[in-house]
Amino acid sequence: MIWIAPPKKDDDNNALEKRLWDAADQLRANSGLTAQQYAQPVLGLIFLRFAEARFAALRAKLEKRAISSRQGSKVDDPDAYHAEGVVYLTPGARFDHLLSLPEGRAVGKNVNDAMRDVEKHNTQLAGVLPKTYEVFDSKLLKNLLKLVSEIPLTVDYDAFGRIYEYFLGEFAMTQGQGGGEFFTPSSIVRFLVEVIEPYHGLVLDPACGSGGMFVQSARFVSEHKKNPSDELSIHGQEKVGETIALCRMNLAVHGLEGDVKESISYYDDPHAATGKFNFLLANPPFNVNAVDKERLANAVGPGRRYPFGLPRADNANYLWIQLFYSSLNAKGRAGFVMANSASDARSSEQGIRQKMIEANGVDAMVAVGPNMFYTVTLPCTLWFLDRDKKKTPRADKVLFIDARHVYRQIDRAHRDWPPEQIGFLANVVRLYRGEEPDFTLGGDAARAKLQEVFGKKLAYQDMPGLCKAATTKEIAAQGWSLNPGRYVGVAPGEEVSDEDFKAKLETLNEELEKLTVQAHGLEKTIAKNVAEILEA
Repeated sequence: MIWIAPPKKDDDNNALEKRLWDAADQLRANSGLTAQQYAQPVLGLIFLRFAEARFAALRAKLEKRAISSRQGSKVDDPDAYHAEGVVYLTPGARFDHLLSLPEGRAVGKNVNDAMRDVEKHNTQLAGVLPKTYEVFDSKLLKNLLKLVSEIPLTVDYDAFGRIYEYFLGEFAMTQGQGGGEFFTPSSIVRFLVEVIEPYHGLVLDPACGSGGMFVQSARFVSEHKKNPSDELSIHGQEKVGETIALCRMNLAVHGLEGDVKESISYYDDPHAATGKFNFLLANPPFNVNAVDKERLANAVGPGRRYPFGLPRADNANYLWIQLFYSSLNAKGRAGFVMANSASDARSSEQGIRQKMIEANGVDAMVAVGPNMFYTVTLPCTLWFLDRDKKKTPRADKVLFIDARHVYRQIDRAHRDWPPEQIGFLANVVRLYRGEEPDFTLGGDAARAKLQEVFGKKLAYQDMPGLCKAATTKEIAAQGWSLNPGRYVGVAPGEEVSDEDFKAKLETLNEELEKLTVQAHGLEKTIAKNVAEILEA
């Protein structure tokens, strides 16, 4: 199926977050600082402005209460702010003080001191906020403070969240490969969330980066009229301490809290995850090598972290996949990003994949086209697991969706999915599951596309070029491949793409290899029989 959405409207250029980014990026261009040096301090200032917005709003309420109360004022009592989930700010950590500093003074030192002061009075932020502002010259830092102070204290909290996410995404794009280690494009994350539907329960991301999976999960809950803080319990793991700081700031800007641990997920299990979580979302690093498998030996076997065994290949993809599977409880769902090669990997990895399929754990596979990520231009695959699937009519099936030709072009090198495409694709999965469509995301545009493809009554059926529900028997016949291109085919009237041709060629090549092996076996049998006849 080919669906290329029109580019973003020029109206987006007037959005507050874009204007702020353009100005901040121009300041960086004239500073001599790298994007990596610049990113965390700027995000720290956005966080501080957000904290001040909530602080100022609550301070005004406390001042009103103090006038009518006989119990004395709590305006300067940190506990009064903490009780409302608000960061307490001393006068030296507020923007009016920082903006009043003359350029001749050590502005960087004063901002560092302000960040330390915030951490001192708000222990949940200990070690999180950046304190590298002395690398900025005073004039640049004052300009940045003025720029961030343009965010009105009256904007709603969700607007601060959008600004923080926007800056995260732009910094990730600027840093390229390095940026992808902490940021997954929001359209991919939102699709993962729409499919696993994390309404309520324990959520885990064992490669959590800057926390985008948690933020989008919370947004999903909010859009369905519930309070994310009441519905979701957030747990994360991340090996880079600086990235954990980004994550915790991101959570705080969105009014969320979570238990995020610094650990290497292959070896460490700080959340005792096995069989525990309702939902898991992840975008792990692909094709990692040199994992010390001897350290994993005690975690192998049924009911453990690696239930289907360790792959012999020096590649961690099937370590990650098993960690995701084993972390789910009996009704748990997972959605994660994975290298295309994992869908067709052979040898011991094929054996692991076969066991997962036979255990009825794999629910859906979605092929994604190139240029959707900042780290790689190559296409990838989205995997969806459902441990409760075995109790449903689809127990013996896997849904395959080919979304490689569904996208919106952002610029020459990047693509994404707008809300109507995310809503459409997620509702294909819902129709397959026998669920009611949900057009909270995508609205009328998603509904119209779904009706165009599946008809007015909206009942799932296999659609060449888009989706196919394949049985375990059909998957076994394809060598236990989970590559959507092997099952979905091409829609009538559409041409075979390079990717489709490659997938077809790989299938034919595998068949040729099998036939070649059989032919060699027949040659030996014939030669043996002929020799026996001649000797007789």
